[in-house]
Amino acid sequence: MKVVKSLQLAIVAIASICLSQSASAQDNTLLGAGSTFVYPLFSKIFSEYDAAKHVKVNYQAIGSGGGILQLTNKTVDFGGSDAPLNEEQDKKIGVPVLHIPMASGAVVVSYNVPGVATGLKLSGKDLADIYLGKITNWNSPLIADANPGVKLPDLGIVVVHRSDGSGTSFIFTDFLTKVNEEWAKKVGKASAVNWPAGLGGKGNAGVEGLVKQTPGAIGYVELAYAIQNHMPFASVQNKSGKYITPTLETTTLSSNVTLPADSKVSLTNTDNAKGYPITSFTWALIYKEQNYGGRSAERAKQLLELMWYNIHEGQKDCAPLNYAPLSKSAVKVAEKILKSATYNGKAIL
Repeated sequence: MKVVKSLQLAIVAIASICLSQSASAQDNTLLGAGSTFVYPLFSKIFSEYDAAKHVKVNYQAIGSGGGILQLTNKTVDFGGSDAPLNEEQDKKIGVPVLHIPMASGAVVVSYNVPGVATGLKLSGKDLADIYLGKITNWNSPLIADANPGVKLPDLGIVVVHRSDGSGTSFIFTDFLTKVNEEWAKKVGKASAVNWPAGLGGKGNAGVEGLVKQTPGAIGYVELAYAIQNHMPFASVQNKSGKYITPTLETTTLSSNVTLPADSKVSLTNTDNAKGYPITSFTWALIYKEQNYGGRSAERAKQLLELMWYNIHEGQKDCAPLNYAPLSKSAVKVAEKILKSATYNGKAIL
């Protein structure tokens, strides 16, 4: 029994050591963690990459914040995030981190309005006022003005929001902050905010459940989720004054604008007249200088080649999984960012 117990303890100890190994020590597999939104896309791309290049990638969908933490602790090769690093996160890491756009995603406004199965239009200001609790009925003149010919019921609006912190909420509140001054002053943008009104649902599924079972409800979910679950969603007015229906094409168009060299940009309220206004990149985050923590030059090269594949060949997997492929502008910026990565100060690609 003592021998068996000793063996069991040894196995546990070995497992603990393996789990705590840094990314630099596991030369047979590239490690990533972060965004849950991008997980289905990454799973498909990484499976195909392994088949073609014989390089395995282990990606853990633990949320954008968790991915940033793992990258900060140098326990993964790359993090996945639906929001760029903020000032505090940048300061904690202390060295340059590259943001490589992987795809675009949209947040859509779903609703349950009896008699209005499709075609609802909402301005950004009115949407913010609904979430502020200022517009409380579906037949409000403000909503009616944007929907001529639509018979809106005399029905109270039930606001639904995420109860958990999420990249989806960050994108949604970022948009509301840009289009409504009162929202910007009272609530602002974050992955979790103090919602002025409404019911909270956990995850996309929680929001979906509340919207579907509550006449008069309005909520927000990711476009891919809405499509997969046959949820109706509104057209939203963009900066050019046009009401844009969220599609993969209009999501991609939102990023087909002049982008900053570091790609750290908010795409909400896009300048593209044909773009849907509630969109965002999802990024892969890597250290600009790849020689750290005992990492080999070969491992650094494998990582950069994987990222290069993602922004080129990997883009074919976006649309079938309801992700918006990168625009031409985004691919060009991503290429330059990857070419800036170094090992001992020398370019890797």
